[in-house]
Amino acid sequence: MQQGSITNLHIARVKETPSDPVQEAAALSGKGLEGDRSCREGNMRQVLIMDNETLGEFGLAPGQIKENITTTGLDLSQTQAGQVVFIGDEVTMEIVGECEPCHKMDAIRQGLQSDLNHRRGMLATVINGGPIKVGDNIRIEP
Repeated sequence: MQQGSITNLHIARVKETPSDPVQEAAALSGKGLEGDRSCREGNMRQVLIMDNETLGEFGLAPGQIKENITTTGLDLSQTQAGQVVFIGDEVTMEIVGECEPCHKMDAIRQGLQSDLNHRRGMLATVINGGPIKVGDNIRIEP
């Protein structure tokens, strides 16, 4: 089991615009984070989780690559589809796979798309919703 904490939360309300930093968010079962443009039933890209350690390695700020949840203390490169993420006392999410970096990463910095290959974070769907906030414990179990 890996354990860490949430350092930042972001809601991407409108496509092609920066994500909004928030202190708390509502995870909605089967949909994603309330107010986020990816929040809808059937979407397998509901929530993007990224670790602050990798962002720091590439000189990136939290939210810059459009992740919703930024963590510290988790090695997301060790996670796999099917693993369960526990946030606080209520929220659970299922890892569905890694987020492939798209061409938009090169708009941040030329070559970033290639640099982030297999390192852009993990996509998850919300199993059990509830409130999440900066500072919450987050753990991943097999």
